[in-house]
Amino acid sequence: MTEPAEESAHEGGQDVALAPAVAEVEDRWRRALADLDNLRKRYARELERERAAERARAASAWLPVLDNLELALAHAQADSDPVVHGVRATRDQAVEVMSLLGFPRYDTAGVPFDPARHEVVSVVDDPDRPPGIVVEVVRPGYGQGERQLRPAAVVVNRRQG
Repeated sequence: MTEPAEESAHEGGQDVALAPAVAEVEDRWRRALADLDNLRKRYARELERERAAERARAASAWLPVLDNLELALAHAQADSDPVVHGVRATRDQAVEVMSLLGFPRYDTAGVPFDPARHEVVSVVDDPDRPPGIVVEVVRPGYGQGERQLRPAAVVVNRRQG
């Protein structure tokens, strides 16, 4: 039989011999955890990008419907007609859906021309207005900041000189 002191020394020798292997396994384990964490973060970023792209695709598909509602309202004869009220309510609801998708409507005249938000479709000479001002919005734009679905089509006052 072996003595307990000899057995303890023998096990201690194994611990010393296994220490580099254990350290390597721990290092690989920590690296695997870090890789898994990085993968999780990358997946979360990609998921958000895909969601934003899908919102943009849905909103883009909705734009022609909104444009047709705008045309119907522009050609409506009687403002008190219940059908016109229904079309206007439907258009307002569609504009709200676009806003909920992250593409709010902008159609403000009298603001400075911004090439990131406006597309010039016509230019006028009006000495009563400052140059470079949006005189009329022909087609509203949707979006904000870097998330522009489409720019507003506008008429701009000509710059002098």
